[in-house]
Amino acid sequence: MDHMAMTGTPWLDQPVMLHSSRADTCKLTPEQCAYRHGYWRYWYHADHVFALATVYLFVAIIGVCFVGFYAHRLAPPSIREKTWWRKLVAGARFVAYRRYNVTTIRWRIPSLGVSFLLIVGGIFFLAMTLGPQPYYWPNTRTLSYGSSPPIATRTGWMALACLPFMIILPTKANMIAALTGVSHERLIIFHNWVGWAMFVLALVHTFPFIVFHIWKGDMVNVWNTSVVYWTGVVALIAQAYLQVFSLRSIRDRFYEFFKATHYIAAIVFVVFFFIHCDFRLSSWDYFIATGVLYALSFLYPQIRTYFEFGLSHRATFTMVSDLALKVTIPVDTTWRPGQHMFLRFVHLGVHAFTAHPFTICSMPATRDSPGQSKLVFYVHPRGGITARLANAAAQRPGLSVPVLLDGPYGGVQGRPLYTYNHNLIVACGAGAGLSLPFVMESLLHSAWQTRTGGTGVISKVQVVIATRDTQLVRWYEEALLEYLEENGIEMIPDNLDISIYQTGRPDSEVNSTSKDPERPEEKLDSDNEVVRCLPINIFSGRPDIAMVVRDATLQSGLSVGITACGPGEILKIVQDEAAAAQLRVMSSNTGASEVYLHSEVFS
Repeated sequence: MDHMAMTGTPWLDQPVMLHSSRADTCKLTPEQCAYRHGYWRYWYHADHVFALATVYLFVAIIGVCFVGFYAHRLAPPSIREKTWWRKLVAGARFVAYRRYNVTTIRWRIPSLGVSFLLIVGGIFFLAMTLGPQPYYWPNTRTLSYGSSPPIATRTGWMALACLPFMIILPTKANMIAALTGVSHERLIIFHNWVGWAMFVLALVHTFPFIVFHIWKGDMVNVWNTSVVYWTGVVALIAQAYLQVFSLRSIRDRFYEFFKATHYIAAIVFVVFFFIHCDFRLSSWDYFIATGVLYALSFLYPQIRTYFEFGLSHRATFTMVSDLALKVTIPVDTTWRPGQHMFLRFVHLGVHAFTAHPFTICSMPATRDSPGQSKLVFYVHPRGGITARLANAAAQRPGLSVPVLLDGPYGGVQGRPLYTYNHNLIVACGAGAGLSLPFVMESLLHSAWQTRTGGTGVISKVQVVIATRDTQLVRWYEEALLEYLEENGIEMIPDNLDISIYQTGRPDSEVNSTSKDPERPEEKLDSDNEVVRCLPINIFSGRPDIAMVVRDATLQSGLSVGITACGPGEILKIVQDEAAAAQLRVMSSNTGASEVYLHSEVFS
């Protein structure tokens, strides 16, 4: 910044204030003072010009998303049935679903909607950085407009204004998620990109000072005597660590290490950034805003954990197959299909300090059900805590440990999936269990319609599961039969169809997402006693996901609700087909009248 020397002890100017003074005395000629006081150049108003403009950008984007979300949520049926409304919603869903991959560098480009927002942000920061002139003051050996290069001043303020948004975006309970209807896990991408924008702005803020002081000939002296410089460098190194380790290829490989060190690096970054700013102008206001917003986001789930759920819950572990660990927690709460909970296992060493997200694979008990609700999770053990839990469950069947609960979060936005004419549930890999609550919800709704003689929508429910777990059929049906028995449902509706594709069988073709034209689909075990109770069809090989989704969305005049969970490659196929269906809606071509997609990423 300008005209401020670090003289306080230990690291802050004295006396410490909330805001530094804006008093300015210009000793240059009137023409030079007028140039120095230009709107885009004046250091003493730079926070108002650049930091507040950055805040306004974020608020404007959040405001647009808020209006769109609640307009769709609160629109009356008379509006929803209008053709223009359906086309408008289809257009918004198209940009939300359509995405592209750069296969040569294995880069998954975000959806068109996310990409558009990132481009808007990029244009804003680029324009605000390179648009105003000059980049450096026209100083000479005898003339000085200031010691803070204008390009460094403005990028520093814009980076600082990003701080509150970057910090709260990944939190589980934050105001942005509440206002926009976008769950916290879907905001992570913006957390990453805002972090990168802040990091680049910080670099552009840093190097002009180095250039200036090298030109002035006092770089070594400034580094040795000014706390501002080395605190800024420490903050920059901490942020560089956070950004580099957030890269997918690095994060996935060293996930446990990154998770353990992420918060430490973040604390180092914020603390040294705070000292670096040294209450210049309104800089500490942004740290206050960050602290308040983060505290609220942090305290809300803690209050829910300790006061709503309490400390008495226990989780029971059972290996239902070689590839699936069942976690059961009796609880008195409600949730919706597709939601997830954060679990903290108290007696698992260092893992007791972190909460881990797991997708709920059950439905809460109904009022007529005699039993208690049970949170059930089917976990695919991989590494870290899931592998440790699986090993413990294998050695001690029925193992029970204390657990702290936080949630639920996420889930299907808007109306329930069963209100659509056709429900398509695509579950692959470790995400197979996510389909269970949607099937359970449909069974319960159909039973209720039958009992009451209701005339509402009777949805067709089509479930397509691809799994390497050859024992999935057994535990999957056991879960459904247990639910039917608990809720007194005696008749299986004809509108349910479950197809399970076993990709782990020896005759399954590896790395193929379509049918083998040389070998027709083989249906297995049609007379097996396990599959007689429910309409479960078992196949060997991999389903043609694109064809399944396309066939569902080409049904004329029907509304289609799709839930997909699985690896990114599978979701890309589903999202592309759902996006193509939106184009058909917008162009009034033959096909579904409405297509909604809810997707979850599982590996």
